Amino acid sequence: MKTADANSSGPFSRWNEKWLVFLLCGAAGLRVFIYASAFPFFNNVDEGAHFDMVVKYSRLRPPPAMENFRPDSAAWIALFGSPEYLHTPDEFPGGKFRSPPWHYISASEFLQIPQPATSLAFSPNCESTSAPLYYAVAGMWMDVGRWCGLEDIRLFYWIRFLNIPLIAALVWMGYAAGRMIFPGCRFSRLGVPLLLAFFPQDIYYSIQSDVLSPLCFGAAFLGLVRWLQTDAPSPQLGALTGLALAAAWLVKASNLPLVAVAVLAVIIKSSSLARAGKLSAALAAPGLLLLCAALPIGAWCLWSQHAYGDITGASPKIHSLGWTRKPFLDWWRHPIFTPSGLRTFWTELMASFWRGEFVWGRRRLALPAVDAFYWISSLLLPGVAVAGLFWRCSGIPAWQRQAFWLSLCCFAAAVAFLALNSIAFDFGTCVYPSPDYPYLASGRLLCGALIPFLVLYLRGLDCALRPVKSGAARMVVLAGIVLLIAISELAARLPAFSSEYNWFHL
Repeated sequence: MKTADANSSGPFSRWNEKWLVFLLCGAAGLRVFIYASAFPFFNNVDEGAHFDMVVKYSRLRPPPAMENFRPDSAAWIALFGSPEYLHTPDEFPGGKFRSPPWHYISASEFLQIPQPATSLAFSPNCESTSAPLYYAVAGMWMDVGRWCGLEDIRLFYWIRFLNIPLIAALVWMGYAAGRMIFPGCRFSRLGVPLLLAFFPQDIYYSIQSDVLSPLCFGAAFLGLVRWLQTDAPSPQLGALTGLALAAAWLVKASNLPLVAVAVLAVIIKSSSLARAGKLSAALAAPGLLLLCAALPIGAWCLWSQHAYGDITGASPKIHSLGWTRKPFLDWWRHPIFTPSGLRTFWTELMASFWRGEFVWGRRRLALPAVDAFYWISSLLLPGVAVAGLFWRCSGIPAWQRQAFWLSLCCFAAAVAFLALNSIAFDFGTCVYPSPDYPYLASGRLLCGALIPFLVLYLRGLDCALRPVKSGAARMVVLAGIVLLIAISELAARLPAFSSEYNWFHL
């Protein structure tokens, strides 16, 4: 695919690309550090539940069933939690929030105080049956912090700071994907890591299992693209891709459709090789992929079935949330099948996919105009990319076309999975989703498909800017998008910086 900036000219001609990407990795890590430090504990996106799970895994006590919060976790959440997410100052005496209690009482003293009957220690943690990989990694990271002498709230921020190396690794992985899929287009090749470095998804400012999804499935996606490029996939490629798919499964149940798409893609490619008479290539690598994926996934499924009565562990969580399965005929009465309902689902899903779901004073940390840019561009640019796949004169090789189709299928499957769950359940008394808002429109659950989405997004932007011949002008457009993202994120999240409960006020 030859474009105006395929050669070495342009605004980055004097830069070595790898050094530029190293800088982007550092910028992404610094951004995550700043915002993760600015937000106090514990946010509205179940951070307390994820924190409790990390504590349990760090103590080598993964839940054997749906169980309550640990008493020490519940006490820490009560002591170090900020009221600013779900309350406003006028709800407190004097019209302002109380000073952080840990300013005048130590954690050890607070832990000695009997907790009231309403304490979280008497409440079930709905994440108890969730997949284990993030909690195991974060639990080991927490132990490292303890060995370094960190304790209490500094230790909790240390758990959040695990996201710094994770985002840096994701930016580098995005560059690897861009270099693999866009070898002749510098604009798209650098655009993927550039957007990743400033992607404003707030899961990276939280203790949250979703942060591993983009990295694990991103590794699998790289393996799949490499698979499409060759007629002789190596056994090593099969093994590594299989392990990456297993990791994605063991991070989050919402990654299951991505794993299914990946396996289907491998089956289709292997069938093609078999028809071409390349039986060894058609059998060896796929066999290792299935083996390396099936062993870890199978072990977890067997344990989950034994302990939780469900191979994914989802049923106990669904029950604890008060959801019930609807009869099949009732699915079709869902408002998502109306134009207004579909618009509601898509706009919130894509806006929260970009900027996350944090609230402050019960108000979403979002700018409506920027949200509109997110959901409109997320519809139009991938649409342009898909339209380009039907353009016979596009001049791209077959494997590259297949990579774009793979990206589309990954993202579409993740969206369809959330839509399916929205229509299949009655949400009872649940606050979100609810009977009044029956949409599972949490964009963080799409993050496993982040790299495939940005590949498609950059491909669409590249096609849309095809009339612009100047590589510098095209980069200016991309820089403008990044600047819009960065400025709007700061404007929306500025209130958190003044919180007395955050890292900067320790």
